[in-house]
Amino acid sequence: MYYTQSPWSLNDLFPALDSPEMQAAFTELDAKVSEFEALRPTLMPSISAQDFLGALRKLEAIRNLSQRIDAYPQLLFAANTQDQAVVTFLGTVQDRLAAVANRTLFFSLWWKQLDQENAARLLAAAGDVRYWLEALRLFRPHTLSEAEEKIINTKNSTGVRALQTLYDSITNRYIFKLEVNGEVKELTRGELSLYIRGSDPDLRAAAYRELHRAYNQDSNILGQIFQALMRDYRSENLELRHFASPIALRNLENDIPDEVVATLLEVCKQNAPLFQRFFQLKARTLGMPKLRRYDIYAPVAETVKQYPFAEGVQMVLEAFTRFQPQVAELAQSVIEEQHLDSEIRKGKDSGAFCAGITPELTPWVHINYQGRPDDVATLAHELGHAIHDMLAAGHSILTCSPCLPLAEIASTFAEMLLLDRLFELETDPAVRRAMLFRQLDDAYATIMRQAWFAMFETQVYELVGQGAAVEQIAEAYFQNLRGQFGEALELGDEFRWEWLEVPHFVAVPFYVYAYAFAQLLVLALYQQYKVEGEAFKPRYLKILSAGGSRSPEQILTEAGIDMHSAAFWQGGFDYLRGIIDQLESLV
Repeated sequence: MYYTQSPWSLNDLFPALDSPEMQAAFTELDAKVSEFEALRPTLMPSISAQDFLGALRKLEAIRNLSQRIDAYPQLLFAANTQDQAVVTFLGTVQDRLAAVANRTLFFSLWWKQLDQENAARLLAAAGDVRYWLEALRLFRPHTLSEAEEKIINTKNSTGVRALQTLYDSITNRYIFKLEVNGEVKELTRGELSLYIRGSDPDLRAAAYRELHRAYNQDSNILGQIFQALMRDYRSENLELRHFASPIALRNLENDIPDEVVATLLEVCKQNAPLFQRFFQLKARTLGMPKLRRYDIYAPVAETVKQYPFAEGVQMVLEAFTRFQPQVAELAQSVIEEQHLDSEIRKGKDSGAFCAGITPELTPWVHINYQGRPDDVATLAHELGHAIHDMLAAGHSILTCSPCLPLAEIASTFAEMLLLDRLFELETDPAVRRAMLFRQLDDAYATIMRQAWFAMFETQVYELVGQGAAVEQIAEAYFQNLRGQFGEALELGDEFRWEWLEVPHFVAVPFYVYAYAFAQLLVLALYQQYKVEGEAFKPRYLKILSAGGSRSPEQILTEAGIDMHSAAFWQGGFDYLRGIIDQLESLV
C-alpha cells in the first residue's frame, strides 16, 4: 500500500462544531447526568453490590460521552491553533464539562469516605474497575468538601485551562525566519527543527537563536502564565489539599511511591558525567574542541538520510510486523481510518501526541512529518501509544488508560524496534555509527533532559512559593543546565529562557519524569527481549493489555522488575555506557 500525508478525519467523533450530532450529544449527556444524579439518595453504606455496579455503568457512559465531546474541539485546535471559532467552542465545552464534573462529584466523594468494611465488600464485586476504585481512595486525605471541589472544578475551567490554551495560541502562532543559502525562509517550529538538528553548524546556531528570539519576545507574558499556573498549583495542592510536595500529587496520580521517583531522579543525577563523556566524544568525532549547546543534536554524518512518508510508514510497520503481526495491524488501522495527521501547516500544533479517546475508538495520532530519521522515530513512538491503547481496549473506560510512566513503555519500545530494523538494513559502517550516536542523542533527550526538567520543576515551585521573579526562574534553569553539562560543552546565555519553550511545564506539571522512567524501563525490557526472543512477547503484551486496570507496581513486579531498586535504574545507564564504550573504540 502507498501511504500519503494528509490531515486527519474527525468524522468518527462529530461532523462539525455546529452539527445536529454535537447538539444531540450535549442533550444526551445532560440526560445521562440527570439520571445519575437521581441515584444520590441510594448511596448508603448498605447499598447492594448490584446497585453499586449499576451506578458505575452509568458513570462509565457519562465518561465515554464526555470524552468524545471534549476530544473533538481539542483535536480541531491541535490541527489549527489559530481558529478562533474552535477556541471559543473549546471554552464552551470546558465550561459545560466542568458543570458535568460538579454534578457527578458526589459519587467519588461518597466512595472516598465510605467505611473500610463496606468498601471492601463492594470492591470484591467490582471486577475490572476494582483498581480504579482503590486508586480513588488513595486521595481520601487530600479531598475537600463537595462545595470546595465544585469551586475548584469551575476555577480550573475558567482559569487554568484558559491560561493553557492562551499559551498554546501564543506559541503556535510564531513564524520563524531563517536565512538559508541567501534566502530568508518563513518556517514553523517543526520546520525550524530541521536546521536545529542539521549538519551545518552556523545554521544550527542561527536556528536556535531564532527559536529563542521568538519565545524571548514574549518572555514576560509567557513567564507570567507560567508563574500564575504554578501559584495556582501550589495554592490548591499544597495549601488546600496538603500534599507533602508539588511532585507528590503527580506521584499519587501515577500510583508511583515518592521514594521510587526520588531514587530514579537521584540515579539520573549521578549519571550526568556519563553523558558529559558522550558530549566530549561527540565533539572529537565532529572535530570540535568542545560542543556548543547548539551542537548537542548535531548529526555525525555529513548528510542525514531522508525518508519519504510512504517509506517511513512502511519501515515502521515492517519493524512492528517482525515483532508481532498483530501490533502492525493495530498501527495500520490508525492510518487506514484517517486518524493520522502528519502534515506540516502554519498554525498547526508543533508537537506530537496520540489521543486515545474511548476504548471503542481507534486513537488519533498527531505528528509533523518532514522525512528525517527523527520523524520516522516519532511516527513509531506515537503509533506505539496507539497500539498500547488498542491492546487495553477490553477494559472499562475507567481502567483502560495506564499511568503516565507506563504509558510511555509501548512508545519507547516501538522506537527501539524501529532502530533495530534500521540497523539491520544499513550496511555502511559510517551510517551504522551515526545511528548509534543518534540513539544516544535520543537517550539524552528522553532520560537525562527530562529528569533534569523534573528537578527544575521541583526547584522552581519552591521559588514561586517564595515570590520569585521570572528572571530568578530563568537563572535557576540556567544553573540546572550547568549541572547537567558541567564543563562538557559551551552554554550560551540565551538558553536560560529555554524553559519557556517546554509545553509540558504549562500543561501537565511533573509529566516529564515519565519519559525517563519509561526509557530506562524499556532498556531493561528490551534486553530481556533480546535474550528470550519469542518467550518474552506474551509477557510484554500482557503489560500493555493491562492498561490501567492494576497498579504499576503489580504490573511491573509480575514482569520481574523491582522499581524500588537503584540498581535496576542504573542498569539502563550501564547499557548506554556500553554503547559509548563501543563508539569510543571507533573514534
